[in-house]
Amino acid sequence: MTRTHILGFPRIGAHRELKFALEAHWRGEIDADALEAVGAGLRERHWALQRQAGLDFVTVGDFAFYDQVLNHMQLLGCEPQRFGLSADEPELVRAFAMARGVGAGEAAGMHALEMTKWFDTNYHYLVPEFGPATVFGGIASERLFDEVAQAQGLGHPVKVVLLGPLSFLWLGKEKAPGFERLSLLDGLLPVYEQVLARLKAQGVEWVQIDEPILGLDLPEPWRQSFERSYWQMARNAPRLLLATYFSPLQENLRLACQLPVAGLHVDAVRAPEELTGVADWLPAHKVLSVGIVDGRNIWRTDLDAALGRLKPVAAKHRGELWLAPSCSLLHVPFGLQAEQGLDAELRSWLAFACEKLEELQLLRRALAGDADIEPALAEARAAIASRRHSPRVRRADVALRLARRVDGDDRRASPFAQRQATQRRRFALPPLPTTTIGSFPQTGAIRAQRAAHRRGALSAEAYAQAMRDEIARVVRAQESLDLDVLVHGEPERNDMVEYFGEQLDGYAFTANGWVQSYGSRCVKPPLIYGDVARPAAMTVEWTAHAQSLTRRPMKGMLTGPVTMLQWAFVRDDQPRSLTCEQIAWALRDEVCDLERAGIGMIQIDEPAFREGLPLRRAGWKAYLDWAGRAFRLCASGVRDETQIHTHMCYSEFNDILAEIAALDADVITIETSRSDMELLRGFGGEGAMRYPNEIGPGVYDIHSPRVPPIEEMLRLLRKAADVVPPGHLWINPDCGLKTRGWPETEAALANMVAAAKRMRAELGLCTQVAAPGGTELAEA
Repeated sequence: MTRTHILGFPRIGAHRELKFALEAHWRGEIDADALEAVGAGLRERHWALQRQAGLDFVTVGDFAFYDQVLNHMQLLGCEPQRFGLSADEPELVRAFAMARGVGAGEAAGMHALEMTKWFDTNYHYLVPEFGPATVFGGIASERLFDEVAQAQGLGHPVKVVLLGPLSFLWLGKEKAPGFERLSLLDGLLPVYEQVLARLKAQGVEWVQIDEPILGLDLPEPWRQSFERSYWQMARNAPRLLLATYFSPLQENLRLACQLPVAGLHVDAVRAPEELTGVADWLPAHKVLSVGIVDGRNIWRTDLDAALGRLKPVAAKHRGELWLAPSCSLLHVPFGLQAEQGLDAELRSWLAFACEKLEELQLLRRALAGDADIEPALAEARAAIASRRHSPRVRRADVALRLARRVDGDDRRASPFAQRQATQRRRFALPPLPTTTIGSFPQTGAIRAQRAAHRRGALSAEAYAQAMRDEIARVVRAQESLDLDVLVHGEPERNDMVEYFGEQLDGYAFTANGWVQSYGSRCVKPPLIYGDVARPAAMTVEWTAHAQSLTRRPMKGMLTGPVTMLQWAFVRDDQPRSLTCEQIAWALRDEVCDLERAGIGMIQIDEPAFREGLPLRRAGWKAYLDWAGRAFRLCASGVRDETQIHTHMCYSEFNDILAEIAALDADVITIETSRSDMELLRGFGGEGAMRYPNEIGPGVYDIHSPRVPPIEEMLRLLRKAADVVPPGHLWINPDCGLKTRGWPETEAALANMVAAAKRMRAELGLCTQVAAPGGTELAEA
């Protein structure tokens, strides 16, 4: 028997209903019951789509109002004690306190849970916090069981999805020195047993348990913990489908096949070479679920190639065969129905979540020999051929430029120390200079002007004047706050990737291709379908205008080549490294044009640099080589006096610090406040490789609406000054301010500037003295 299922579905809704409901709730416009009703309605519609597409189960447990890992913290009863949350408080109130932080005066203020990337995706999960005091208090949330009852009440056959216990622990972080989170496993497993027993009592036949860490290089104690964990959990449980994705199993393949579960799901998109080995090792009585449709990208499945991969497996594995996407469809847009304005040829190349459900049914019917689907298969073949042979995909001029590259074209002319001295003479900044990461609040008025311009209701000149007026407002505000290095605020930009992609050849954009990044934050990744080139300058006019309004340094703001790659749906017909280099050459032209326009500081943001790192260490060097070259390539065409900045956030950097240093940015700013400056330790802590260039650790979390007091920022600055020499230390927020409101932004930045001035006084710093090889900081 061949069945079809999915590992998860986009939860934001066809029109981002979840986003708008969440934000309305946070503004106090709808109550918790109304928010819950929106969630119930979304689940009902999404389950109906799954059944209408012929799937054998609806997947329950993939929905979350903020994040699925946060859901598990509440289900398992391990909310961090530092929040001082009471079980008497409503579950959603507690969840949003952990996700967004607690304002000053409420539990004395508390920063939100740390947030980081879900493996190598652009989805951010909330990081569990573990320590000796962590207790798993038994089932502490009824939400999962209520959702199961909801699906059953609608008449759906249910498959529940849970994050596995070992992956849950792995994805957390120890909050006490010397503590090992794996030691919590024995206390965690009984709660999983309780959850599974409850689901079995509800009549659930299958539970999908996600253990994506089986695709990582695991320490031996973690590997050895799998067998005993699953023996214990399976004692009184529904049938368990162990799910892995994002990476090959490699040395964990035999382990995964032999665990005491009823089935195994494998990612046949990321690891097609392992299918034969899985079919050999997996006992015949176990279900083999093959992730044959790409859950991470939006290109239409080559059904003939997929069938060519499936048929030998179906012949070899004598047990039940299930077909599925490679991973949860959380990572792709909802459906193509809303993309009627997209170019017809390009649209024919695509498959979003709803279309991927249909592809699964075609594959199942084709395996069964159903002749009625031949027209659908022919249509799919025509689309694949169209994309393969379209003249819009390849450009001779782009190929020629890459062919002319030479050794050393990705290196600055002088070493950092020499550049630093030149730049300090040019800019004459105070010690511990203050700046922001780039964007300022995108108000409703700005968004309305942009929308009116797009639909033709606002002329190009009127729109440009509105943006110039907003830039002037941002410059005045920064001068009033006494920031040292200014930005233009990016009012003209819809998104840090989309804005640039819209001006580059080889990119295309959807009208409604939204994907959840975290919480209510959704992004609309561009599609890179062809060779990338820059036909004209993209930011020079706006940045030069901003610089003309002030005598303080104005940073030009660009998104780096790796992030432009990572935060897009990338063509799969050539190596990603080649596409990234094409983007780098295009951005290099923009950097050089900014310098020619008199812009002395240029920030090239790379928040996705670590995100692109292969999950297996064996692939790290190759990736870091081409990704690092791409960044340096776009940054290295400028003179010594031009200061190159970069920004990285929501990732662990310590294990690739040498490679980050090798990017040779003059200044790097990083997110550190949610980790209480822990992330900074690798940049200069005891026993660490000291970061050689200048660094700005974020002193407050911009994803939380709370305004941290001056003393809180000072505490973080003192920790930073223990690690980073004051002469190399900058002061800035964690990230851009686009999603914040003006009152909280100005209040937080005022506190930040005040903290910087007090820190200068504490350190006795007030002047700069130029000296050979660099600038010395003189005492007050």
